[in-house]
Amino acid sequence: MTTAREIMTGNVQCIGEKETLAAAARKLRDFDIGSMPICGEDNRLKGMLTDRDIVVACIAEGGDPTTMTAGALARGKPVTVGADDDVSEALATMKEHKVRRLPVLDGHDLVGMLTQADAARSLPESSIGDLVEQISEPGTSRT
Repeated sequence: MTTAREIMTGNVQCIGEKETLAAAARKLRDFDIGSMPICGEDNRLKGMLTDRDIVVACIAEGGDPTTMTAGALARGKPVTVGADDDVSEALATMKEHKVRRLPVLDGHDLVGMLTQADAARSLPESSIGDLVEQISEPGTSRT
């Protein structure tokens, strides 16, 4: 059994729930990524933030990214996978929720991110197309 921990990307960068969206945008730029986890002061996962969230939920609505915080956009319970969960379970979660990135938790601690690319590298070539197709249906991906 291959676990999420074995194929995930470690050393994940978070944006603090009290940090501004302008700070988040700089982190997204600096790390060349399109989304990142929002972490609370207790280091627990509060949500996910995408570059699109900053544009649509803040800027397009007339908000100020220098004062609006990442925590203001942390809605609902994020879709996650356990570090020791089997990769097949993680893939089923990605397909079910149509997400390209899953925060990987060990208990309550964020230990990594499992991305569509991580999963594709671990799958047999014959399964990669199915995964990408099911996650990437037009207009349905959330992260």
